[in-house]
Amino acid sequence: MATDGIMEERPDKQPQIIVVGGGAAGLMAAGQAADLGAEVLLLEKMKLPGRKICISGKGRCNLTNIADLLDFIDHFGRNGRFLHQAFNHFFSSELIEFFAELGLEVVTERGGRVFPASGKAPDVFKVLQRWLKKNKVQVRTSSPVHRLMVDEGNVIGVQSGKKTYPCDAVILTTGGASYPATGSNGDGYRLAAELRHTIMEPRPALVPLETAGDFAGRMSDLELRNIGVRLLIDGKQAGRFFGELRFMKYGVSGPVILTMSLQVVDALREGKQVTLALDLKPALDEQKLDARLRRDFERRCHEPLPSVLRGLLPREMVSVCLQETGLDENLKGGEIRAEQRRRLRAWLKDFRLAVTGYRGFDEAIVTAGGVSLREINPRTMESKRIKGLYIAGELLDLQGDTGGYNLQAAFSTGWLAGRSAVAEIKGS
Repeated sequence: MATDGIMEERPDKQPQIIVVGGGAAGLMAAGQAADLGAEVLLLEKMKLPGRKICISGKGRCNLTNIADLLDFIDHFGRNGRFLHQAFNHFFSSELIEFFAELGLEVVTERGGRVFPASGKAPDVFKVLQRWLKKNKVQVRTSSPVHRLMVDEGNVIGVQSGKKTYPCDAVILTTGGASYPATGSNGDGYRLAAELRHTIMEPRPALVPLETAGDFAGRMSDLELRNIGVRLLIDGKQAGRFFGELRFMKYGVSGPVILTMSLQVVDALREGKQVTLALDLKPALDEQKLDARLRRDFERRCHEPLPSVLRGLLPREMVSVCLQETGLDENLKGGEIRAEQRRRLRAWLKDFRLAVTGYRGFDEAIVTAGGVSLREINPRTMESKRIKGLYIAGELLDLQGDTGGYNLQAAFSTGWLAGRSAVAEIKGS
């Protein structure tokens, strides 16, 4: 990956602001603070910053979503209201304009999702990289921060290895615990906790689920679109979802699964029973589906049942359907009786998978939990416990749905933290 000279050594200047962590929030915070005239040092533990940006959105980087403000915030659940202030200052339209000014074209796709027009996530990092260089941000890579230095409740610097860097403010943007190979392995939780911050228990979110039996494995890599999924927790319906699902060797993934995954994770951690009820024909009610089955069996009365089912299901699902319904594969379409048709109809509308677990942080798109929002000023992103400490991005107890919501939150909170830190230092 080209560095465009951003990693070149240059004479040190004592930073006024130190940004810890070079992900989306950190890069935005550093660039904004420097743009306002502050001397900024960015410390990144990896050899290059921006690694998570470069793999996000399956390598395409879903920057944001064009949903309106209230809808956008709803995608963060009960904690979403915390983002009102950040979004009021810097929201999706401002982010799109920001990247346009940096020379990055974007496109809007289905569901309001916004991507770089090139379809290449590294292009997002490259324009941010050039922007930081232009704004004269000092960047130190391979520089993990071990301690935040505080005196009488005020940040006075950071310790990285054997080096100590004094400063007037610190912006902590180390990310959550998801995709630890990119550097976000939870270091920030320790740094914040050492300064008496409450850490809401981190757990995987937007994560694939593991299911019982071998059904998923037999249908591995099969993608289903436009299906309904009911989430059952201890036998009671806890949510209804609609969208795309993908079978994996171990279970299920895809947008509809990722959206409900945090509910599932929390339920399983509480020892509750979780079941997914799949409606494979959501466009047809029971009566219309029965009429469809009657027509198919009558029209193809001399064909074997598996052949008829191929008109209803993907090939990979036929054997699972026969096993689940107990129907004999040697039956002809014209031999199917009313009770057998009822069984088939019921399965098509209510195919159940027992959820036994979920994948780990290395497969989770984001982390749920993090620094308690009660201890952060939403107007500035400054800690209510430590003067001069700002916390932004995924390190906070914020997690949104898939679709560009989380990256926008990282950019917006980073933007606000960077500009707020400068305003505080300058006394404005």
